[in-house]
Amino acid sequence: MEYYMGISMSMASTTDTGVAVIDSFGKIILIDKLFTMKDIQFFMDNYSSLKQSHIAVSLPWDNSMLEGKWRVLSKPYQMVRSNENLLNRDNWTQRYSTRGCEYYKSLLDKGIDICRFELYLTRQKLSLSSYYKERTPADCKFLQNALKTEYQFEDIPPNMMPMAQLEALVGALIMRERANNPKNIKKIFEFHGIDVINIEEKIVTKN
Repeated sequence: MEYYMGISMSMASTTDTGVAVIDSFGKIILIDKLFTMKDIQFFMDNYSSLKQSHIAVSLPWDNSMLEGKWRVLSKPYQMVRSNENLLNRDNWTQRYSTRGCEYYKSLLDKGIDICRFELYLTRQKLSLSSYYKERTPADCKFLQNALKTEYQFEDIPPNMMPMAQLEALVGALIMRERANNPKNIKKIFEFHGIDVINIEEKIVTKN
């Protein structure tokens, strides 16, 4: 039995990291939330089916404290390596957080199948993006309903789930797509020694 695990990595231990595991039939095996890197390492090191799992870990935004409101607002829109002479004080042009990178690279070196994914690009390709502001209650409810109706996750409860767990299911879905249709998966870049993947052609679900 093959398993597909998604990890919605948070940018700090003060917010929850979502973990979701589905099997080859699309049934939710496990869904949980963790906080510190020690929690994540303990879970992964004690997960009995780790070698049979295909893992996708999201890239969290780097929202470290910066000087100047304009730097905070413009950070997600900075082109990567657009100008080597640009003053990068306090590393304000760094788009993604490096939290957990060393541990995930160590899993890759041990032969574990692990990739990274960009959450919002993946949601677009899976037809799971909404018109609402990201991570608002309306966006959360939309994602939960879309996962339940479009991807037949019947185990999703009717009450509102934490957004991190729903985002983790998105990671599990991209790994299942890679297993079922590898030609539709492409490497978009590499982040600290691990491939960042996305779906080539947008998946249109059928009602």
